[in-house]
Amino acid sequence: MLSMLVPVITLLALLGSGMMAGLFFAYSNSVMPALAKLPAPQGIAAMNHINVVIQNPLFLTIFMGTALLALILVAAGLLGWSAKPSWVLIGAGLYLAGNIVVTVTINVPMNEALAASGEGPDGIAFWATFLDRWVFWNHVRAAACTGALAAFAMAIR
Repeated sequence: MLSMLVPVITLLALLGSGMMAGLFFAYSNSVMPALAKLPAPQGIAAMNHINVVIQNPLFLTIFMGTALLALILVAAGLLGWSAKPSWVLIGAGLYLAGNIVVTVTINVPMNEALAASGEGPDGIAFWATFLDRWVFWNHVRAAACTGALAAFAMAIR
């Protein structure tokens, strides 16, 4: 029964990956450069507010829902329920490793450290290194989600 749902699950994972790729692309190419041009205390405050607001049901549904779909697709790929298991596994691996793992181990801890550092001298010192490192890893997330999108497209092609 699940094998009949694999194409639909793959399409949903493709859409979720694409939405996340677009979000990360927008951050890297507009949001973060704009915040970098603000005085440090304002940039820190804005980033901290964004980090609170983004944790909403719609974002979390797409972000974690796509991860759940990717895990299902790993099982489908390994069990031979997909017509193109290698593409399904590549897409799932890119989404899970390049997005979920990077987010949980790098970007979120950096966000938490930024919030804890405040807008004073410690926060301002951290902000300078935060921008470069956070954006680099955000580029990784954007590329991984774009790669996942392409792999899922190949899986349903």
